[in-house]
Amino acid sequence: MSHTRATESTGIVPDGRAYESDDDILRRILEGTARATGEEFFRSLVRNLGMAIRTAYAFTAEVSADRKRVRTLAVWGEGRFLENFEYDLEGTPCEEVIRGELCHHPRGVQAKFPRDRLLVEMGVESFMGVPLLDDLGQVLGHMAVLDTRPMSDEPRRLSIFQIFAARAAAELERVRMQKALIESEQRMRDLFDEAPIGYVYEDTNTRFVTANRSFMKMLGIRPEELTSTVGLSLVAPTQEAQERVHDSLRAEQAGQEKPFIDLELRRKDNGQSVWVQRYSRPEPDGKHTRTMIVDITARVLAERERTRLTQQNTYLREELKGEYNFEEIIGSSAGLRGALAKVKQVAPTDSTVLIQGETGTGKELIARALHSNSRRKDRPLIKLNCAALPTGLIESELFGHEKGAFTGALEKRVGRFALADGGTIFLDEIGDVPMDVQVRLLRVLQEQEFEPVGSTRTLKVDVRVIAATNRDLADAVKKGDFRADLFYRLNVFPILVPPLRERREDVPLLAHYFAAKYATKIGRRVDAIADETMRHLLAYPWPGNIRELENVLERAVILSSENTLVIDPAMLSVEARPPVALDPGRGEGDAGVLTAAENERVHLRKALEKANWRVEGERGAAKALGLHPNTLRSRMKRLGIQRGS
Repeated sequence: MSHTRATESTGIVPDGRAYESDDDILRRILEGTARATGEEFFRSLVRNLGMAIRTAYAFTAEVSADRKRVRTLAVWGEGRFLENFEYDLEGTPCEEVIRGELCHHPRGVQAKFPRDRLLVEMGVESFMGVPLLDDLGQVLGHMAVLDTRPMSDEPRRLSIFQIFAARAAAELERVRMQKALIESEQRMRDLFDEAPIGYVYEDTNTRFVTANRSFMKMLGIRPEELTSTVGLSLVAPTQEAQERVHDSLRAEQAGQEKPFIDLELRRKDNGQSVWVQRYSRPEPDGKHTRTMIVDITARVLAERERTRLTQQNTYLREELKGEYNFEEIIGSSAGLRGALAKVKQVAPTDSTVLIQGETGTGKELIARALHSNSRRKDRPLIKLNCAALPTGLIESELFGHEKGAFTGALEKRVGRFALADGGTIFLDEIGDVPMDVQVRLLRVLQEQEFEPVGSTRTLKVDVRVIAATNRDLADAVKKGDFRADLFYRLNVFPILVPPLRERREDVPLLAHYFAAKYATKIGRRVDAIADETMRHLLAYPWPGNIRELENVLERAVILSSENTLVIDPAMLSVEARPPVALDPGRGEGDAGVLTAAENERVHLRKALEKANWRVEGERGAAKALGLHPNTLRSRMKRLGIQRGS
């Protein structure tokens, strides 16, 4: 007791050194470490520790993960800071400390740990170390003081040492937590920036605040443009896209989470469409929203391509269900050879072709020959008979329509031009297209683009156009029934298919071909065609051309019971035609000689009268003539045929 009081009164510790008062030591600790953190904190701590308890050396160190090595954080000795160093724990007094124990060797420490070369180099005689523990009692490192003189275990010295150690442990734990937090934040930042999904933080007016690289790359936004960009400005100006995004925003403003929505956006740099899946979550502050978008452009385009191909395949399957008038072009007449020579010349190009000729001359077959000899032969040939559709549906068939575009549009439809993208479209009976549709056709021919009915979205296509008509379009232009500019765009390369009456040398070839075709089809045997029958076939003017010849041969094969085909002259309607009054102004020398138009008029009137002027149906004139009802109506209008006329 007297020893303790003497020590306290004189301020001299048992080893003869003077020490500071308790208040001075605590003040030194607080002043030295109050504002310091990290390396500066540890340097200040070991300096004040060494000065407070008067030891030659003091240091703080952290242990490695495998608990086999330590690395000093700060070292004070010989009145200055020394360089940090690393060393193995085995064979050192620090090894005992790392086990979680206070270790004190008041003297002879070199003899106890002969493998610790550092003790020898520093001339250390005594050692005291204490572990640095976290809140869970795990050893983070240790603090030690070393002296060249013996070091007593005077309680006051131990108390001061433990105060410094507690401060060191707290700071080391904080440093480690801060390091882990920084590493975690960096990992999260890397994940955020490099994620393939776009993330954006925006205000309630959809103005962007922050975003990751994927988001900016996806929408073509430069970093310096981000905060001046409003999300709504990137939404595609389609009714569907606008409705979807505004529904989502209303939900967000009401504090509701909106499930994923598919949305069409437009890139800021080039305006190209980007389809995304968008998900937003309002922030608790009610002023911001976190939004995630996934690029689904490839999926949308693939689905559209699949839809297009499915519809295209459906169309082609429907085409294959029917039979074409003939499988190949048959004939060797000069007129036909001339037409085929033109086909060979223009087929390899992408030029627009206008095929002209009477109904039944094989204009569609010429179109197929053009396509099959072009560079687009591996892509589809899509056809549309413009005369076979009601006026109100032609536009929808050509360009497609959106769901709800008009009454009866219960679902979205892809038009023929979209189906023909990359291939060829054949527009038969182009002369029957209404004037308002002609304007849109002209745009497709000039710009290769169009909008589906009921849509503001412009579609670009790469389509070769082949048109056909049995009308005199130049005359229709003069009468104001056909646009001149469209006619000139269609008439880039005209091909005239001669009527059968101008290629009579081809009649025997065609007759034998059709006879063999239908004989095989119905299981009959036809070896030849009677000479008298062939003379009738050659003499007949064939107003219905090859289609009429085919129908006559099919009917004859069905009726024939012999191997040699004989056709009743009554089957050739012009043979039994009634007398026709001559037009005023025709000379008597012309009596009995009819023009091709008069022949056709007589032929059609006879069929109509026989059908009691019924055009359509099984008993209609169109069926008997082998014509489409709309084609028959078109001819009646052109020839001025009316009931009672």
